[in-house]
Amino acid sequence: MMIEKNDEAMRSKIWRIATIVSSVLIVLIAIFLLTKLFTTNPVEGSWVNEDGSLELKFQGSGEVTAVLPEFSEGGKVEIPMTYTLDKDDKNISISYDEEELRAIAEGSEGLYTEEMLENALSPVTTSFDYSVDQEELTLTEREYGEQFVFTEK
Repeated sequence: MMIEKNDEAMRSKIWRIATIVSSVLIVLIAIFLLTKLFTTNPVEGSWVNEDGSLELKFQGSGEVTAVLPEFSEGGKVEIPMTYTLDKDDKNISISYDEEELRAIAEGSEGLYTEEMLENALSPVTTSFDYSVDQEELTLTEREYGEQFVFTEK
C-alpha cells in the first residue's frame, strides 16, 4: 500500500524500522543463547548407568534421586540424595541422609535393610570429576580414578 506508491521517504523510514527491530531481535537471541550456555546445569536430567542397575535423576536445586530399578525382591526403590556441583573445577559430590535411608528401609517391611541400601549407593556417594559429552555422563572418582558411565535417558 504505502510501499507501492513511489514515496521514497516512507520506504526509507520503514526500512530503518525493520533494520532496528531485526537488530534488537538478534541481540536478544544472542543474549538468551549465551545465558543458556553458561548458566545451565550440565548434569541436570535423568542418567542410567551402563548395566541399567542405577538411575540418577539430577534436579537443578541440588537434589538427586537414585533409582534402583530391580533392587531385591522389592522392585524399584527411589532414594533422595543431595549433590554439590562445581562447574569451574568440574567436580560433583553426592551424598545421602542416613535418616532417610533408615526410613526407606523400615518402610520396606523387611525386603531390604539400611546396609543393603548403603552398599548399593556406595559407588556413587563420594566426590567425582565429571564430564558430559553429548548424551554421556562420565563420573571419575577423585581418589582411585574408577569411572562410571551413564547415558541420558
